[in-house]
Amino acid sequence: MREKEFRTASAARGGLLFMRNVPGCALGDRVVVRDHRGRKRNGLVIRTSHSVVLVEVFEGTDDLDLERTWVRFLDEPFELPLSRELLGRVFNGVGQPRDGRPPLVAGLKRAVNGSPVNPAARAYPREFIQTGVSAIDGMNSLVRGQKLPVFSGSGLPHNRLAAQIVRQAKLPGEEGSFAVVFGAMGVSHADARFFQDDFESSGVLGEVVMFTNLADDPPIERLILPRTALTAAEYLAFDLDMHVLVVLTDMTNYAEALREIATAKGDVPSRKGYPGYLYSDLAEIYERAGRIKERRGSITMIPVVTMPSDDITHPVPDLTGYITEGQIVLARDLAARHVYPPVAVLPSLSRLMKDGIGRNYTRDDHPHVANQLFAAYAQALEVRNLAAIIGAEELSEADRRYLAFADAFEARFVNQGENEDRSIFDTLALAWDVLSVLPPDALTRVTEDELARHHRFGASRKELAA
Repeated sequence: MREKEFRTASAARGGLLFMRNVPGCALGDRVVVRDHRGRKRNGLVIRTSHSVVLVEVFEGTDDLDLERTWVRFLDEPFELPLSRELLGRVFNGVGQPRDGRPPLVAGLKRAVNGSPVNPAARAYPREFIQTGVSAIDGMNSLVRGQKLPVFSGSGLPHNRLAAQIVRQAKLPGEEGSFAVVFGAMGVSHADARFFQDDFESSGVLGEVVMFTNLADDPPIERLILPRTALTAAEYLAFDLDMHVLVVLTDMTNYAEALREIATAKGDVPSRKGYPGYLYSDLAEIYERAGRIKERRGSITMIPVVTMPSDDITHPVPDLTGYITEGQIVLARDLAARHVYPPVAVLPSLSRLMKDGIGRNYTRDDHPHVANQLFAAYAQALEVRNLAAIIGAEELSEADRRYLAFADAFEARFVNQGENEDRSIFDTLALAWDVLSVLPPDALTRVTEDELARHHRFGASRKELAA
């Protein structure tokens, strides 16, 4: 269908425009609505059938005189202009400027829905990305091409953590080829201003592309934003050979917009009212991250997912966990004790960590140190629970050391300043420092040579026994 105008609107309800007798239009086509006053509104085809075409109008359908409303179907999908000048810019969900600067002019445009990647062409994620956050770098390391979500609860500092990662993330030794694409969906005006001011004041905005959808913006824009952001990321990664980190917050806001529009369309609801295609819709976004063989660039993704009522089995975090390669979980009890970032390291996991750390990536002892921290902290939490029952004074000397380790681990290793950027070597040095609270014979996940080189007392288990 070539570009044509129709005046066959039959109904308007909740931002949706129902059109009759529109042949040949396609799902996802762009639409321009011209009302009786000559004002134009943007829209998107979200359902087609022989009898009715459903259009989501971004600016809403209030005050539309249906008999005098013209609808132009542009016979093209939403496209994003692409050039290196994307870096340093701030856009809304459909790629229109939010920074007061002119629209981006570029000879290259691509549909925001992207193109499917042949699974056989994908390369395995490898190599370490440094976030500067010890709880992530030391124990749940991020590697190039990975999808590692942050699971958080309402009121926890996930926005501050996301901003810190954007400021600090880097590739050790390859800083010039790194960029960040940041997408915020359904955020308040205050949060949007916080992100932009934070990136500007820290000087990183020049290497960041921002896409922002506010809470009072149309929900359909919320559905387009992650696709727009990933289209920009794919251009930077696979056309300009950059390593791109995509941070998306908040995917629960995205899913709620999907539920709202699915309900308006009349789709059959599934668990908690979300449409049955929520899994495939999320996978369509998450699976655009990764690496492609014979391409130098990569796309790594950190989606932030808030858990309503702190329920990790809620459909959005639950399905996200099936698609992605691990999770960073924020804990309310740590936040209540003023630990920032409040990363609960035991339920957190990076399934691809082993492929991006150790020799040639970070340091030889990194895998062993991470395993030892997990084991010692798990034991320390058991001792802490026991102390809550029988009292700390009834504990053995060895158990008291584990209590001291837990306190040092949370206060010194997990806890760090919001503007504190730790290198991986700083993180590993700090890990050995807190492990030195325990005697060498308690550290069974590290080697004798590592104990001799890094333990505070420089004693191996054999020397201690002698």
